Amino acid sequence: MTKRVAILISGGGSNMVKLVDSMVGDHPARPCLVLSNVAGAGGLARAQALGVPTEVVDHRDFKGDREGFEKTLISRIDGHAPDIIALAGFMRILTPLFIDHFAGRMLNIHPSLLPKYRGLNTHARAIEARDAEAGCTVHEVTAELDGGPILGQARVPVLPDDTPDSLAARVLEQEHRLYPAVLRRFAQGERGLLQL
Repeated sequence: MTKRVAILISGGGSNMVKLVDSMVGDHPARPCLVLSNVAGAGGLARAQALGVPTEVVDHRDFKGDREGFEKTLISRIDGHAPDIIALAGFMRILTPLFIDHFAGRMLNIHPSLLPKYRGLNTHARAIEARDAEAGCTVHEVTAELDGGPILGQARVPVLPDDTPDSLAARVLEQEHRLYPAVLRRFAQGERGLLQL
């Protein structure tokens, strides 16, 4: 049975596009929704151009009411009956209310080799630490920030003249390879570690 995938974004949606583009042919999943917490997010127009239904739940409409925001998110997402939730640059920290509702079926991509550099500014932190390599990780979402089971990683070298922007650009290329590959495996029920 084909799995239904809801993709959550906050910006341009480059990872979302790669996920949607990958879900064709014999892929075990299909996109059912792209939802953003930002009304003007560039990824919404890209999703519409790809024929994927879109929704907006603007977090600014819920100032000081995170529970109300998340309950509305859940309601809108559940209306599309997804089997899998893929966070693709969704820039909101989610509470257990949301995470528990979708437990065991939510993925996230993070621009570091977890467990290193949870949170923000991952590329600058890797350069400052003089790491030899950086990369990205797809993991299941749990209540621990960027702490769920790791499902896949891809690595890139940190070059001597790297800036956070140049490193981010090379890592993003790997994100675009890794996330679709892990999503396919996850939709097939595979939870082992994929290394690219």
